[in-house]
Amino acid sequence: MKDQQLTPHFKLSEFVKSSTANARHIDNTPTEAIVANLKALCEEVLEPLRQWYGKPIIIGSGYRSPALNKAVGGVKNSQHMTGEACDIHIPDEATGKRWFVWLMDNVPFHQLIWEKSTPSSNHHWIHVAFKRTGINKQQVIQNLIKYPSK
Repeated sequence: MKDQQLTPHFKLSEFVKSSTANARHIDNTPTEAIVANLKALCEEVLEPLRQWYGKPIIIGSGYRSPALNKAVGGVKNSQHMTGEACDIHIPDEATGKRWFVWLMDNVPFHQLIWEKSTPSSNHHWIHVAFKRTGINKQQVIQNLIKYPSK
């Protein structure tokens, strides 16, 4: 199941891998409903980004079981636990900003957040959430991002 292809460029294994789960022996196996949510996230958000960018997109954090979410300090209502969210690793800040703007302008999403590990850190990632059912709010949280010109 973990090698299941979700879309042409994304596999389920990319969304369930976790060094914390491995180290703490936490089962991070998603249900079929969660896999369906991950597939929708890939189809509607990640695959279009991958096709536009033309190079691999790396998932830093995908599905988190409730135990894993607690272990990593995730919020209690995290969409990572429902397979509706992932964190995209960015190769550098300039590329990440281009991706962020492209996602804002080109795909449906519930939430799009430019995140960094600490205020003084240069470690950034993009959190994106997509609801397969219900309303996608198109909520953008920019955290002082300065956008490059298009």
